[in-house]
Amino acid sequence: MAASSSSAVVRAKLLSSSPKLPPTAMNPSLQKLLCKNPLTNIRNRLTTSTRSRSLSCKIQTESNPTALRSDSGKVQELKVYEINERDRGSPAVLRLSGKPATSLGDLVPFTNKVYTGDLKKRAGITAGICVVIKNEPEKNGIRFEATYSFYFGDYGHISVQGPYLTYEDTYLAVTGGSGVFEGVYGQVKLQQLVYPFKLFYTFYLKGTPDLPAELLGEAVPPSPEVEPTAAAKACEPGSTLPNFSD
Repeated sequence: MAASSSSAVVRAKLLSSSPKLPPTAMNPSLQKLLCKNPLTNIRNRLTTSTRSRSLSCKIQTESNPTALRSDSGKVQELKVYEINERDRGSPAVLRLSGKPATSLGDLVPFTNKVYTGDLKKRAGITAGICVVIKNEPEKNGIRFEATYSFYFGDYGHISVQGPYLTYEDTYLAVTGGSGVFEGVYGQVKLQQLVYPFKLFYTFYLKGTPDLPAELLGEAVPPSPEVEPTAAAKACEPGSTLPNFSD
């Protein structure tokens, strides 16, 4: 027992007399090595950058809840006519199915003229392609899957994608755009007036600032008989959009 007590006393003295290092102290050589390690530097920069972006987004969102959305859900209507005036060699029909009747897999590239909804100005063109999905003789029509764009000269373009049914109205998705339509999304209603020569579109657009007034004239009610003004057809000065696509 006496020997055990003596050993305990000795150990206690040794522990109390041992030097204590600060808990956060780091060997200078090790610290230097870590600073020179490129992986460590990259990790530190990424962490700092991520924190900075998160803080910036939080500040913007708190000060302006709509900062991340330019439109705040606002819907703008844009109405245009697409007219095939039989002077562009459109549409072309590529019968990839090898069948005499229009069938699944046939392709129909096309381009037509676009006029503003009031039919007073030539706006540009459409350009795209339709894939035949189903020939439906019982409905006297065809179901296409369509991917195409509307070009509006200096104002930019709108791209759409979705079903095109020749026998009833359909809605396509607005997939993007450029110019004043940059960041646009929404949908467009397609109304077949005279297949395949005359169509009327109503776009329901989100994600963009207010559209130019030149695009938003009061639309002529759609019907098979509508026609652009003579000045718009002739592309006379003042009857086209700036640098309209042709």
